Amino acid sequence: MDVRKTVFTKEVIVADEMGKPCAPITRVAAMAIVRNPFAGVDQQDLSPLFDFGANLGQLLADELVKMLDGPPICYGKAALVGSSGAMEHGAAVLHPKLGNPVRASVGGGKSLMPSNHKVGALGGSIDLPLGHKDEPWSFDHIDTLTLWVPDAPRAREIVLCIGMSDGTRANPRVGKGPSGA
Repeated sequence: MDVRKTVFTKEVIVADEMGKPCAPITRVAAMAIVRNPFAGVDQQDLSPLFDFGANLGQLLADELVKMLDGPPICYGKAALVGSSGAMEHGAAVLHPKLGNPVRASVGGGKSLMPSNHKVGALGGSIDLPLGHKDEPWSFDHIDTLTLWVPDAPRAREIVLCIGMSDGTRANPRVGKGPSGA
């Protein structure tokens, strides 16, 4: 697959939205903008996208781990498909094979990797969900990164996104897990 460009973002949160200080939390994301070979095509076999997700996922995840200030605790993935593609193209990049290389990079990953995929317009945003890599019921670690690239996705592109963090949300206070469980 043809990669047009990659975009990396890093934020360090030191206070919540109300200004209450917190221990620093680093959140990072990688976005790879690629040509969608199935844009405008009624293609039943999407398996070429499976391997692409795995190969590019490994490279992006390794870079993200290096960008974090602490060990990776949370992860997530998303795909924004250009208007000539189908939502299933994003699912094909994300689901069958992307998870294992990311789990290898973060050193764990017992939990399902939260994900989101949709078709969107040029400059559109996508919410990439984050969750604890090993504790699926850790409410404190459920978070979201909103991502966008101003010149993507073009109609025949996919934006593959992977996100990680080294902590919880800032000042979490909604409980530690499902009540009654």
